[in-house]
Amino acid sequence: MADDGARPADTAEKQLGDIVGDVTQKAQLLVREEIELARAEIQLKVSRIVKGVLAFSVAAFFALLFVIFLLHSLSWGIADWISVKTWVGYGITTIGLLVLTALAALIGVRLFRRGSPPTPELAIEEAQKTREVLEEARR
Repeated sequence: MADDGARPADTAEKQLGDIVGDVTQKAQLLVREEIELARAEIQLKVSRIVKGVLAFSVAAFFALLFVIFLLHSLSWGIADWISVKTWVGYGITTIGLLVLTALAALIGVRLFRRGSPPTPELAIEEAQKTREVLEEARR
């Protein structure tokens, strides 16, 4: 056939084994390239996630500093407001933090007890109902 760009001149002369070999080789190349593309995409996404975690960590650190300075200011403000020594303001703030800690711990213990043991009770109940319906349908 002529070299019109539609078909290479040597196509008609290739054996079936050569054609199968070419297809297999190109399929392997395609699979390798797809794997490399997936690997590159995963690396990009992991890099973005790591950068996001780093930015969030910096934000959490600054939030912690904010809370420390807020409590420090609260202690000084309490001491100034009720006209007592500075250490009394810090003591009042410390007692307030202790009360909040105890309250959070009690709520946490109560929620923990409600959730344990973690059994899927509703799913088990539905499975038993389904089994009963199936047994009735067999009879």
